[in-house]
Amino acid sequence: MRKKYIHLQLKILTEFQSIRCAASTVNKPDAANSVHFHPVNDEYNTEVTNANCTKSNLKLPVRILRWMPSPIINTEGNQRWRQYKKLAKFRLTSLVVITTMSGYAMAPAPFNFTMFALCSLGTGLMSAAANAINQYHEVPFDSQMSRTKNRLLVTGQMSSLHAVGFAVASATTGFGMLYFGVNSLTALLGAGNFFLYTSIYTPMKRVSIMNTWIGSIVGALPPLMGWAGCTGTLDPGSLILAGLLYAWQFPHFNALSWNLRQDYSRAGYRMMAVTNPGLCRRTAFRYSIAIAVLSLLAPVFDVTNGWFVLESLPLNLYFVYLAHKFNESSDGGSSRKLFRYSLLHLPVLMLLLLANKKIWYLREPFGETTVIKNEICITHLPKMPSSPLLVKTAAGATNQSV
Repeated sequence: MRKKYIHLQLKILTEFQSIRCAASTVNKPDAANSVHFHPVNDEYNTEVTNANCTKSNLKLPVRILRWMPSPIINTEGNQRWRQYKKLAKFRLTSLVVITTMSGYAMAPAPFNFTMFALCSLGTGLMSAAANAINQYHEVPFDSQMSRTKNRLLVTGQMSSLHAVGFAVASATTGFGMLYFGVNSLTALLGAGNFFLYTSIYTPMKRVSIMNTWIGSIVGALPPLMGWAGCTGTLDPGSLILAGLLYAWQFPHFNALSWNLRQDYSRAGYRMMAVTNPGLCRRTAFRYSIAIAVLSLLAPVFDVTNGWFVLESLPLNLYFVYLAHKFNESSDGGSSRKLFRYSLLHLPVLMLLLLANKKIWYLREPFGETTVIKNEICITHLPKMPSSPLLVKTAAGATNQSV
């Protein structure tokens, strides 16, 4: 049996004198006097025997585990697809796509299903690419936070080159869908939002608390993309949707970051909850009021009918109440309640907007008749009259029809 002996000197600062314990490392798990060991790798599996210490006869188990970097796991098929979902932050991307769909559906223009699908899918791919680049830049900082320490790039489940390749492919495909399948304005908004998130918001998180305002702009652009995808322009009504999404970001994120202050501080992020807790609470309360005010203005800009104000009022007032409680008490319970309600508030508000949309276009509007070269072109067949009528033709003759 091959044995290696490692001498370990332990100094006990008590009434006992310094003792010397001999630790022997063996390769077989059934060695005598061995303690349970943690299997990291067959090459590095070790066991350390208990040293019989003189005088005190203490048993001091010692484990020798060599440090190893996180391995890059090669996965295929379904597991790789799950990794792509995590890299794209599937839940956040889904929220972006839903708000884009809401903007398209609320726009006062005819609904085109093909363009609607291309706009939604292209926006989702651009969002997935932005999230992948964000994780690529923040690997050293994500490893210091409990919430993000198990992400793919931190644990080495995916290489950085693979993540960047995924981002480039997603951004290129998404931009192509928006530019060639929708219109240039929507593609420009998507490219601007991608640049804003990856190149301004992401580095600013470690520089200034203004990152929250920049991040809110990122969240407000998807409904504008949907509106522009449907109409090709940005009307004043689209600013109501963008304003609602912009204001919603503050109570949502500030409540989330309140219980993550230690994580953000450890990673060096300049968040309001860390650097200015009072401003964090006040901002959440102020923008919850802004949501209620913008909801009142929706009928003014012909986005919804008047019923939307009455239906959304209880929803918004309770949101303001929870934000007020968070501002006053500033404890973990109030922040969690506000955050959880924000996840319910936004989809319900979007549904109320859609249910109370003022102008609907199910297809291209046509007039009843269109005169072309002195000929009457009827766009739909008229009903058969019940009594004889005189019909005057384009030539001027009069015919009697039954």
